[in-house]
Amino acid sequence: MTRLPESGFKVFDADASVLRWAQAAHKVALDIVHDPAQRAANLRHGGTWFVGVDALPNDTDGSINGVPLGGDWRDGISAPQSWHRAQLSVVYPGYPRQDAGETEAAHRFRNMRHAAHVDGLLPEGPLRRRYLREWHAFILGLPLNDADAAPLMVWPFSHLIMGPALRRAIAGRDPETVDLTDAYQAARRLVLETSDPVPIVAKPGQAILLHRHMLHGVAAFAPDQSAPIEGRMIAYFRPLMTQGAQAWVF
Repeated sequence: MTRLPESGFKVFDADASVLRWAQAAHKVALDIVHDPAQRAANLRHGGTWFVGVDALPNDTDGSINGVPLGGDWRDGISAPQSWHRAQLSVVYPGYPRQDAGETEAAHRFRNMRHAAHVDGLLPEGPLRRRYLREWHAFILGLPLNDADAAPLMVWPFSHLIMGPALRRAIAGRDPETVDLTDAYQAARRLVLETSDPVPIVAKPGQAILLHRHMLHGVAAFAPDQSAPIEGRMIAYFRPLMTQGAQAWVF
């Protein structure tokens, strides 16, 4: 069970063990983002975002190149028996450009609302109806370089709105069979209309822990913001709950 403040997120102070992991992951990440095949598979939004799902080749214990995945953040979670390959999310200047095929409404939402979303609710079919397909236990972000650009945006306490709304919609049924689109969109609208997002700017050595129901997104890369030449890099872990979809709901 993830233990977090009522706000639904926590940014941990710099930790030497987290920094060692981030430095090791950063070296690996530089090779990944310059690999032509990886770039072809992962670049989105006019080449301004390397989405990098499962792109970081950490071991199943979370270590990378022999450097353990450690830190005080472990006190706030129940660690999975096996860690998945982390997402390597890299944002470049100009984010977000409009992708071919992206609607004006979707692009505007990405710009104005930071593409606010809850992980695991995936759009399917021509009507893009949302179903629970990935039941993450938590979201762990580990910055890999020092950048203030395109920060992670979170809506504090939003999990207290999103979670109950989804539970009401599921109403004891198999969560994987329920079309959650309307309940999800209504709850998200309520959060967006009644609260403001908070930017999280963290440095290597720090860790960011989010509740699985938290509404979050990524801000645009503003002209006055800075990042190293390789872009703003964060590794994300979202381990699946071993108890299954029903446990994710509660």
